This record gives sequence, structure tokens and C-alpha cells, in this order.
Amino acid sequence: MKVIIAAAGTGGHINPGIAIANKIKEKEPNSKFVFLGTNRGLENDLVPRAGYELKTIDAHGIERKLTVQNVKNLYATYKSIGEAKRILEQFRPDVVIGTGGYICVPVVISAKKLNIPVVLHESNAFPGIAVKLFKKKADKILVGFEDAKNRLENANNVVVTGNPIKIKKLNLSETEKNRIKHELGIKDDKPIVLVFGGSQGAQSINRSFIEIIVNKTNKNYQIVWAAGPNQYDEIKTKLKEVNIDIDNIDNVKIVPYIYNMEEVLNSCDLVVCRSGAMTITEISTVGKPAIFIPFPFATENHQEYNARVLERVGAAKIILDKDLNSEVLKNAIEEIINDKNRLEQMGENAKKVAMLNVEEKIYEEIKKVLK
Repeated sequence: MKVIIAAAGTGGHINPGIAIANKIKEKEPNSKFVFLGTNRGLENDLVPRAGYELKTIDAHGIERKLTVQNVKNLYATYKSIGEAKRILEQFRPDVVIGTGGYICVPVVISAKKLNIPVVLHESNAFPGIAVKLFKKKADKILVGFEDAKNRLENANNVVVTGNPIKIKKLNLSETEKNRIKHELGIKDDKPIVLVFGGSQGAQSINRSFIEIIVNKTNKNYQIVWAAGPNQYDEIKTKLKEVNIDIDNIDNVKIVPYIYNMEEVLNSCDLVVCRSGAMTITEISTVGKPAIFIPFPFATENHQEYNARVLERVGAAKIILDKDLNSEVLKNAIEEIINDKNRLEQMGENAKKVAMLNVEEKIYEEIKKVLK
């Protein structure tokens, strides 16, 4: 199979594309792939790192206001249709797969001009503009959540497959959990609240946890906090100003990034984080209770829609970013972490949203399109 995958910008678009490519390669080892992105996004790191070829076009996201820069971006994106068409003509793919975002616009337009089948994957509960734009032109739209299917009206080619992710459910023994805790440098006799805000961290979440640490209000639980590489040093400085050594805080472990996230997520008791589509999928797959603080500036407010998926089944509590402070967060954590029955029930509820064999389902749908 020869495949073009349009994926650009954030990990939420790029990682599903890589996961889909990996599954196709597993099934059909002689397959060939070209990823299409821009020269600005994470695809320039993630795609080559995954072992795939990346070609770039000058596509841009378009804001809903009239500015000089927006007009320039619109013109560049229009020109990028020709760039994408030339790449497709040269590579001659059997199928074009888009994982959402503005990169899909020129690539899908080019594919349709060349009569190449198009499969789109939408990871968020609220479909993005690109997917809605091509909901009738795509040969198949694969979605991560049932909510997304319900929001794609008049599209009869939508299949709920789930989102492809790296993190899976691990059946860890107590011995294995204790090993993971010891490697982190934390205790094994107190519940763990795992905190992260995406690969770059989240400032509003970070501010609230700094206050919790300074006021020592986490005596009944311990915090494992991935602060984000860009914000770790800033947090270290702020804690130092109040005579707190970031490497020596009782009941707290702060790191720039957690590389063994699968193990740590499976070992924790409660998660506090943003609510990107991949995060929602990982938490439901592992079956963990969560407190979500949706990123308020996400396109179409899709992070709040994602969080509502787990809130609706009783697996999560939502605190809007505008309402977030250390007192609100402290109370929300204590309300859940001190109730073992609630923790367990929320975790079980999260599993209700999880989908199995996601990559296999996506592969099967792609093959149906090619037939």
C-alpha cells in the first residue's frame, strides 16, 4: 500500500498518523509512506524520529478575522494546494489519510482532484473545521468518540473506531507498582495524584500546585508532577524564593517530563490534567479517575467537549480554567482522593468509554475504502 498521511502541528494530530502508519506497516510490510506537514510543527521532530519521510507545504491555519497576516496565510494556503498536488502526482498514493487540522485542507482538495480515496480521522469529541468541511467529500471519516459522530450531521460515512494511542492498560502487581514508586523516589503508603499539562506544561495548573505545595495542604496524598520542560526551571526558581528545594519536598516529586508515562499512569490513583483527545483516550483505556482543567483557548473549545465525555459517565470532575485556583483544586482533589470507593467507581466508569483494537479497526476501514 502507498499512503500519504497529512498530519501537522501538535502531537494530537501527528501521533495518530504515526500509529496508523505503524499498523499498516505491520500488516503490509512493503507499504510506502510520505507524511505531509509544514516546516513549523512538531511533525519535523516526531515523523523522522518514527522513521517516516516528511515532505512540507506552506499551509496555515486561518483565523476568523481580517488582518494582513491572515490574508497572507490564506494566499499561502491556496498556493499550497498546488504543492500538495505535485507531491501526490509524484508519489501516486493508493489512499490519503488526514488526521485533522489545517494541513488537511490543501491535501484533501488535491486528492479529490486526482480521484485518490480520502480517509479522515478525528480524535476530538467536537470535530474540527477541516473534518466538517470535507464530511461529504471524504470516502470515510473515522472518529475517536461517539459524540463526534453525532456532531457530523448529514455525513453517512462516519465510523467510530476510537483513537490510536501508545499507552495501554497494564495489570501491575503491588510489587511492580512499588518498584515504579521507588524508581520515582516516592512512598508506597500514600495515594498518588499524577499531574501534567501536556508536553509543554500548563501555567494555570502549575500556579495552583505551587500554592498547594507552599501551603503543605497535600498531607494525605503525594503529588507526581510533570511540569513541562519549558516551565520546570521557572517552578524551581519560584519554589526556591520561598526556601523550597524542588528535589527535596515531602510527598512531592516534580520532574520536567515523565518518560515512562504508561507505568506511572497505571500506578497512580487520580489524574489532574488538561483534556486533549489523546489524554482522554489514555485515561479511559487505563481506567483512572480524573480532574480535568480544559485548555480554554483550544479550537472550538474542543477540550471541554472531550472532558464532558468522561464527566457524563461519572469518571471525571471538570474545573474550568477561569474557575481554577489552589483552594478549588485542593478541595476537588481531597473530595475524591479520600474516598476509596469513589476512586474505584470512577476508574471503572472511565473504562466504559475505552475502545479496544483501535488500530485494527482503522486498518480494516482503510482496506474497505480501497476495495
